Amino acid sequence: MIVGGIVLAAGRSSRMGGNKLVADYAGKPLVAHAVDAVADALGRAPLVVTGHARAAVEGALAGRCVEFTFAQHFAEGMSRSLAAGIAAVPRDWDAAIICLGDMPLIAPGLIRALAARAAWDAIVLPVRDGRRGHPVAWGRDFFAELTLIDGDIGGKALLAKFGNAITELAWADDTIFVDVDTPATLADLRDRL
Repeated sequence: MIVGGIVLAAGRSSRMGGNKLVADYAGKPLVAHAVDAVADALGRAPLVVTGHARAAVEGALAGRCVEFTFAQHFAEGMSRSLAAGIAAVPRDWDAAIICLGDMPLIAPGLIRALAARAAWDAIVLPVRDGRRGHPVAWGRDFFAELTLIDGDIGGKALLAKFGNAITELAWADDTIFVDVDTPATLADLRDRL
């Protein structure tokens, strides 16, 4: 079974006041943390979806083994970035783990655990204290549905629709919820170092 990783890095960072994905965190661009975790966990180049500030994101990942795809309609919301990523998935992938480029604390161990379960389950997501987090593994059977979502909601709409296909993976810490949306959240994250 082949499981690949998609890193969504196309957003406009509107609440950040600048492109958050290229901001420094722990000595490297924010987006590089998610990319490196996927590459380490899966042993293959992640597929990185760009959009807003495409050149800056691609430049921030220079020297890393990644595949890029451009979400032409990224301004219409996360759903269009997700659709672009799914459309670029190689034919031999049986499942894809969808990661958000602004979640730098996601560990390779979590991605490996999701990939291991994706071999048996259709949709796998991490859970802590009853709350669902990211990233989410999706089996190929759901790829077509993922390309049809509209707006800025990502795969959440499908989680409600296909609740019976979901496997929850218990996770021990809050890293599955930590994303960077504002300068304050980035400052808080830096303080955690």
